[in-house]
Amino acid sequence: GAVPDLYVRQNPFPNAYTLAVDGRRPSIVVTSSLLDLLSPEEVQAVIAHELGHLKCEHGLWVTVANVLAMGADMIAPALSASISAALLRWRRAAELSCDRAALLVVQDAHVVLSVILKLAGGSTAYGSEFSTDAFLRQVQRFEESANTRVGAALSRSQTDTLTHPLPILRAAELNRWAEGSEYRGLLASAKRRVDALG
Repeated sequence: GAVPDLYVRQNPFPNAYTLAVDGRRPSIVVTSSLLDLLSPEEVQAVIAHELGHLKCEHGLWVTVANVLAMGADMIAPALSASISAALLRWRRAAELSCDRAALLVVQDAHVVLSVILKLAGGSTAYGSEFSTDAFLRQVQRFEESANTRVGAALSRSQTDTLTHPLPILRAAELNRWAEGSEYRGLLASAKRRVDALG
């Protein structure tokens, strides 16, 4: 596909997103406050995350799913609620996939975890004091509590209507994948291809 344009938007809220309109060059937009909050390596992770959305054509699939949901709403409202819930689950899973894309690019789980942590905390004044290790300890405690019946129900109730997973869930999933064999296998495969090129 086409190399996307990159734009910086003046905005007090740290954010990044992609725009892909059929027949036009895709774009990635980052806000000025995101650039103020993050280190260069963290910005690289954010751009890699957004490139993941473009590569996987998430925008296209969200549009298709929304059209289907609107059609179902007119024909069978009960079916529409199920489609909408499935679409939200898919969108949350798409975010996790793009977190993996970010990790594949920066190859440092602490950098991607730091992005998640800083976007959750949002403080430019204290961003340098955030600890990904302390965040991972919180993730572990959260997962332990989510393994109970009440904890699982509470976790579902907090996430069911969200387009993005809770930051602590994103961190847990990213850390799990970073420590797994699939991630290591992808890195080893990429290294073999690079070595073969000489």
